[in-house]
Amino acid sequence: MKRFLVVLAVCLCFVMGISYVVTNYISMPLKNEVVEVATTTSQNKIIQQRLKSWGYYTGAVDGILGPISIAAIKKFQKNNGLVVDGIVGSKTAAAIGISLSSSSSSSQSSSDLYLLAKCVHAEARGEPYAGQVGVAAVILNRVKSSSFPNTIAGVIYQPWAFTSVTDGQINYEPDTTAYNAARDAMNGWDPTYGCLFFYNPSTSTSSWIYSRQVVTTIGDHVFAL
Repeated sequence: MKRFLVVLAVCLCFVMGISYVVTNYISMPLKNEVVEVATTTSQNKIIQQRLKSWGYYTGAVDGILGPISIAAIKKFQKNNGLVVDGIVGSKTAAAIGISLSSSSSSSQSSSDLYLLAKCVHAEARGEPYAGQVGVAAVILNRVKSSSFPNTIAGVIYQPWAFTSVTDGQINYEPDTTAYNAARDAMNGWDPTYGCLFFYNPSTSTSSWIYSRQVVTTIGDHVFAL
């Protein structure tokens, strides 16, 4: 009986030890674990690539939102007036230029429209309607040009490309007019005739911009090639 009790005690200690090791090993955070999953792997790669092209991310474009990616997301969120939580929720996704709801072209188009309308509102609210369409058209013309990023988000968030991104006005919610202007531009209206630049002569401090070929003036904005 005494030997049985000793064996039983040893077995219980062994089982408890195994349980402790397994429990603590499973709960131990991995070095490269994903902190938050709100996107697919393909979307994660897009996020990483865009953050990398904007100077926020320096790691590999592997679709894994590990610590380096999360830090880049937080920096992007902080610089763009978003909640700094490292999570790519709907607002952060929209700012980056992706849709969380679906990878379909219609969902992506909706996300692009929203971001384009935000930039139109930030850069040209108060301008004539054709001038607001013109700002949207310039962005779309840049997307088509090999000299600029090939996405709407890439063009808008290209470093130093738009004053509204630098000063935070890109985070204002667009009004109906901005949405309509963005939609008209996406549907093909280009009152700038292919321009890649616009500026306000009364506020512009860049001497370089004056070297561009002027095509038209709408409201306070000059549109140039």
